[in-house]
Amino acid sequence: MLFPAIRSAYLVGAGEYGTVSAIALNGLTYWSGVWATVIVLMALAVTPAATIFRWPALIDVRRMIGVTALVYTIAHMVIYFAFRRWDFAYIANDMARLTLILATLSTIGLIVLGATSVDAAIRYMGAKNWQRLHTTNYAISGLAILHVVLARGTYAEQYMLTGIFFWLMVWRVLARYGLGANAKALAMLAVASCLVAAFLEAGFLWSRRGFDVLGTLGYNFSLAILDVAYPPAWLVLAFGVLVALGAAGREALRLRAASLEARQAG
Repeated sequence: MLFPAIRSAYLVGAGEYGTVSAIALNGLTYWSGVWATVIVLMALAVTPAATIFRWPALIDVRRMIGVTALVYTIAHMVIYFAFRRWDFAYIANDMARLTLILATLSTIGLIVLGATSVDAAIRYMGAKNWQRLHTTNYAISGLAILHVVLARGTYAEQYMLTGIFFWLMVWRVLARYGLGANAKALAMLAVASCLVAAFLEAGFLWSRRGFDVLGTLGYNFSLAILDVAYPPAWLVLAFGVLVALGAAGREALRLRAASLEARQAG
């Protein structure tokens, strides 16, 4: 949870974001938003990780991750205000953009979830009502992802984070059908998430820069490109494959333990 703040402070001190304050704040605005979104996705990843790796203790840190996501989101907002020189007239005019409307709604949602994350709120609202409120985290996370995707420019993080969000949402559908820890289903989900990231990148580069769609897809799926870069689609695929392999390994260990127990009992 502290890594993004430490890394950003180091990069600012090293001048990696530039020595001019406006340029440095521009870089910080972007990366603080990326890291806030990453931590939002980490909160969504707790349930899949606890299920796939049979590690229920992870649930204990979900609230901490959610509150941290709120802290980074507020920091992102403050940095954005500083980048705009606290010119609230300009900021209000800028807020008319769809991406900032989505960001505002997502931030309000995170504030509500953060304010009700304490035990007193659970007792006051009742467990069922509290659970209903906090399931809106899926929609809030979706708004945050849309904010990233619709931001000006085209960046690898936009497609990578969207691919992972797709994975996290579809996993919940698989889990409802008892396939949340099935290695084959997870492998197929990894491929599907990879394709989502690849086609999203191809579509955005075509619409915003006029790049050929087939050319971008060929770039994404070329093995040769791995010698010089790691396209977002490949990173999403790597994430999904590692999870699928982890699920397969965990299931193999479970079956081996069950076999040993059967032998001992026999």
